[in-house]
Amino acid sequence: MSVLPATKIKFLVAPTSAAWLQQALSNLDIILLDHSHCERKAASAALNFMFRYPSSQALVRALTAIAQEELSHFELVNQWLERRQIALGPLPPPPYGAALKAHIRHHEPDRMLDMLLVSALIEARSHERLGLLAQHCPEPDLAQFYHSLMASEARHYGVYWTLATTYFQRSQAEQRLAELAVVESNILATLHPEPRVHS
Repeated sequence: MSVLPATKIKFLVAPTSAAWLQQALSNLDIILLDHSHCERKAASAALNFMFRYPSSQALVRALTAIAQEELSHFELVNQWLERRQIALGPLPPPPYGAALKAHIRHHEPDRMLDMLLVSALIEARSHERLGLLAQHCPEPDLAQFYHSLMASEARHYGVYWTLATTYFQRSQAEQRLAELAVVESNILATLHPEPRVHS
C-alpha cells in the first residue's frame, strides 16, 4: 500500500495511505460534510465521558474544554458547508469508529482506560489527516482552514493521553495503547470505498 512521506504522528503505528489522500481530494465536499459529523461526534464523546465519570474531577474539567472547542469547530465546518451550498444532512459513517470501539473492554476500570486511549487514537488520526489536507488541498482558503485546526487536534489527543496516565499507571496505559494502535492501523489498512475523514 502506498503511503505518504509525512512526519510521524505520536501514537499512530502506520501513516495514512496516498490512496486516502487522493480519494479525499477528489471528494472535498463529502469530506467537509463528514468532518462536520466528526466534530459533533467528538463533542458528544467528551460529554459522554462526563456523564459516565462525573466524580473524576480532572477528567470533567479537561473534557468540558474539549467539548466546547469541538462544538466551535462544528460551527466553523458548518460555515464552510453553507459557503459551498452543501446541505447538512445524514451521511453513513465508515466502519472505523465502530470497529475501533468494538475493542473497548466492558468492565471497569479497563473500560475507562480503553475509552480514553481510543479517543486519543481517533484525535491523533484526525490531526494527521487534517495536516495532509492542509498540505495538499488545491484550494488555498480551505487548506488554511484545515491548518488552523491542526493544533487543536494535537492538543486533544494529548489531553486524552494525559488523562489516561492520570488515572492509570503509565506502563499500563502504554501497553494497552500499543495494542489498540495496531488495531487502529489495521482497520485503515483497507481503504473504505466511500470518502470519509476516517475511511
